[in-house]
Amino acid sequence: MSLKSGGLMIRVVFNQKGGVGKSTIACNLAAVAASRGKQVLVVDLDSQCNASQYLSGSSGVPNTGIADFFKDHLYVSFFPSKNFESVIHATPFDGLFLAAASPDLEEMGPKLESRYKMFKLKEALRRLEGFDEIYVDTPPALNFFSRSALIAADACLVPFDCDTFSQYALQTLARGIEEIRADHNESLHIEGVVINHFQARASFPAKAVAMVKEEGYPVFPAYISSSIKIRESHFAGQPMVYFDPKHKLSQEFEALYCCLS
Repeated sequence: MSLKSGGLMIRVVFNQKGGVGKSTIACNLAAVAASRGKQVLVVDLDSQCNASQYLSGSSGVPNTGIADFFKDHLYVSFFPSKNFESVIHATPFDGLFLAAASPDLEEMGPKLESRYKMFKLKEALRRLEGFDEIYVDTPPALNFFSRSALIAADACLVPFDCDTFSQYALQTLARGIEEIRADHNESLHIEGVVINHFQARASFPAKAVAMVKEEGYPVFPAYISSSIKIRESHFAGQPMVYFDPKHKLSQEFEALYCCLS
């Protein structure tokens, strides 16, 4: 794997359909990167806080997080804004850091959008030093926070969970990304579709993946299987590479990470 020219690589994990594994994929890819010696940041923009809870473990979600950053930029102030570094916290895993979400994000979104603050995240992330990779977890909607993430990102990873509704959502998502690319971020592109919850012994998942490929979407060759083990990983607050490094899922996330360009 190689980073883009200039060093820092920012990836957003996004799909407007819920339940496709955005948080799981973001956290596990970030964990694989950190386990290989990278300095990695996960930014959680989803008010459900799944990624934040997953990476915080028994220590609990930090009291300060991304909502504090946006709150500080909501109104014009004569006082200097806080550095983004102030909302970044270490996780229990070496090299892996977190800008945590909170439920406050949900009511802040419309206020931030009305004041056109969608470029604040990009400005903050591009000023960060010391990180090799950033993964941004997003809510399941093309709202203020997911738009901010897509404007800030170099690439988008799209989870796909092998059903008909996911296929429809993928078409809508592609149009939204193209609009943001054309208007705000010309370097943005879909780096790849991540096949998640894949059941190799069932016929429909293979057919669904084939249809996605036929429509011309880039599909990563490494699929993530459906397994109860990932729920155990969530409960333990440990991404798979730490929870059970020899498990098939851990190997699949390692293989997926190797597919990233």
